[in-house]
Amino acid sequence: MPARSFFWSRVKKRYEVRDKWIDGLWTILLLAAAVLLFTIDLGALPLRDWDEGTVAQVAREILHPPSNSSMTWLYPTLGGEPYHNKPPLMHWLIAMAYAVGGVNEWTARLPGAILSAMSVPLLYGIARELFYQRICAVYSALVYLTMLPVVRHGRLAMLDGGAVFFFLLMMLCVLRSRRNLVYGLGVGIGLGLICFTKGMLGLLLGAIAFTFLLWDTPRLLTSLYLWNGIILGMVPVALWYAAQWWHYGHTFSNVGVMDQSLSRIWKPIEGHAHPPWFYILEIAKYTWPWLLFLPQALRLCWENKNLSWAKLVLVWMGVYLLIISIMGTKLPWYVFPIYPSIALAIGAIFGEIEGLPLLWSYPRSWVPGLILLAIAACGIDIYYIYYSGNSPNQIELQLILAAVAITMGLAAILANKGDRQFLQVLVWGSYLSLLLLMQSNHWVWELGERYQVKPVAEIVKQGTPEGTKIYTSNPEHRPSLNFYSDRSIIPRQNIQELQDYWQQHPQPYLLLDQDTLNRLQLDAVKQIGKSQGWILVTRYP
Repeated sequence: MPARSFFWSRVKKRYEVRDKWIDGLWTILLLAAAVLLFTIDLGALPLRDWDEGTVAQVAREILHPPSNSSMTWLYPTLGGEPYHNKPPLMHWLIAMAYAVGGVNEWTARLPGAILSAMSVPLLYGIARELFYQRICAVYSALVYLTMLPVVRHGRLAMLDGGAVFFFLLMMLCVLRSRRNLVYGLGVGIGLGLICFTKGMLGLLLGAIAFTFLLWDTPRLLTSLYLWNGIILGMVPVALWYAAQWWHYGHTFSNVGVMDQSLSRIWKPIEGHAHPPWFYILEIAKYTWPWLLFLPQALRLCWENKNLSWAKLVLVWMGVYLLIISIMGTKLPWYVFPIYPSIALAIGAIFGEIEGLPLLWSYPRSWVPGLILLAIAACGIDIYYIYYSGNSPNQIELQLILAAVAITMGLAAILANKGDRQFLQVLVWGSYLSLLLLMQSNHWVWELGERYQVKPVAEIVKQGTPEGTKIYTSNPEHRPSLNFYSDRSIIPRQNIQELQDYWQQHPQPYLLLDQDTLNRLQLDAVKQIGKSQGWILVTRYP
């Protein structure tokens, strides 16, 4: 018996070493594929408005503080004014990238893109903790890697890619703490990093982890490692918030905590009000082709709700979607943290498919769905070929649509034959299509909705002294214009306000459209420059 036990222990150890080697290889492959997809041509397009322009500007002022500010690494500013919106962890990382590579689009987007890429092998690790079959983990990571909103938002200079990375890190530690309590320290550190990135979002994502443990492994809630880790992770966050309150007093409480964070729960901020089903529509619009498999995946989750993987998916998806759906403020990127749970659910159903006989009939909705996607991509491609000219931008779009059409068509043919290789075709075809999209000028499609800011910013930067405030007749605030011009450009649609500013300021600068300039009937007007339909004027000295 001792000899036999020794033999089987050696065999077990050999298999464990082999499994670790295979997992390590998959981790490297997934990371390499993700880094390529998340960083290719990262700086080719300008920053878009709102989060990108704002985050990039705050990070620049951390690196190069305005003349009237100090310690901006601790007390961030935006346009020289206190910035209370979010804690500065991602802004610090971007400022560090600026210090190495200069202030540009590539360095602004790089930290978030790298963290988003690293979240792909992290999800693989989570799935390996949940699923017995490795193939489920592989498919979970690949589905997550090939989701359009994940790649798109992960590449932007925003906070969400980093927040999701820290959330996945926290969940990996939650799962591993079930067999090694020391990982409870990582749970608290991950929670602290989320809070240091997106503030109150950390409490919501922490609630998901707490609910899962309460359902799956309640004994861990009494672990000293877990609570010591939470203390360790939250102390820096608490110190930063205390420093803000000490420096700004009730202004920080009212603006940073209440107006910019808590009040989003019960009222829409800056007009971002949508119906409760807004995020369901966002998922339905952008998660193709994986949306085809989600109903069966959720059904499989419900049938296996006594298993840990199903518990986690149901809690993750259900709790998070419910809370963000009842919030007053709704923004498209708020749904980002739900995509890993969708990928886990679909990875589970794909693992089931891999275990079926070689030729098997799949649910009826899958084949017609793939055919419709192929027809839609082909139809749009034909439209662009015949009606949109042959400019380089249009040719790029035609190639992307052709790749999508071919992928969906081949997958439909294989699925109709009962050949499970249609899954590999979908994964690699989707990856190639996204790679083509990220190399094109179309992945930040919001840039085409308004005038181009860089030419306008250039005339503002060249034609005005540093630190100047410029009033504009454009009713929209454009943070990207402020970033590129390195000036504060303030919207003022009211004609009387523009006239008063012109009369009362000794050296006024206005950025006006032609119609507003005619209506103002200003005296001694000097035109500095004109671009994109906007005219920069000042008064003759």
